[in-house]
Amino acid sequence: MPESAAPLLRPPRHRVDPRARRWWTLQALLTLSGPMLLTAITLAVLSLLFFPGALPWLGPLLLVVLVLPALGYLLVMPRWRYAVHAWELGGRAVYAAGGWFWQKRRIAPLSRVQTVDTARGPLQRRFGLATVTVTTASTAGDIKIAGLSDADAEELSRLIGEAAQDVPGDAA
Repeated sequence: MPESAAPLLRPPRHRVDPRARRWWTLQALLTLSGPMLLTAITLAVLSLLFFPGALPWLGPLLLVVLVLPALGYLLVMPRWRYAVHAWELGGRAVYAAGGWFWQKRRIAPLSRVQTVDTARGPLQRRFGLATVTVTTASTAGDIKIAGLSDADAEELSRLIGEAAQDVPGDAA
C-alpha cells in the first residue's frame, strides 16, 4: 500500500470533562509556572535591593527566560491538552488520545485488558475529576484517560470491565 494511501485514524468521540482545563492550569501553576514566576520576582526584588545597576539587563533577561515561558505554559498548555485528550469505548477496543506537546493515540483490544483502575489525586478530587487507567497485556504500557468526571470515570470503568469479560481472549 503506498504511503499516501494509508488510512487516517479519526479522533476518539468523547472529550474529557471541561473542568480538566482548570485542573491542568492549577497543576501548571504549582509545578512549573508558579516556581518560575516566583523565581523571577525574587531575583528582581533581590536585584532591586542589593544590585540596582543590574536591573537594566536582568529585567529583560528574566522576562525572556522565566516570565514569558511561564505565562505561555500556564495559558496554552491546559487549552491544548483539552483539545487533544479524548476517549472512546467500542465493542472490541478502548481508544484514547492524549498528551499536549507529545501527542499519542492508543487502541487496546478489550480481549487484552487485564485491569481497570480509577485514581483521584487531591487536585482531581477538588475538581470532581478522576483518571481511568486500563492495563493491558502489552509492552507499550497502560492507557490513561485523565480528566474524566467522577461519574464518567466510574461508568467507563464499569463498562470496560463488563466489555472485557464479554470479549473472548486470545488463545495462548
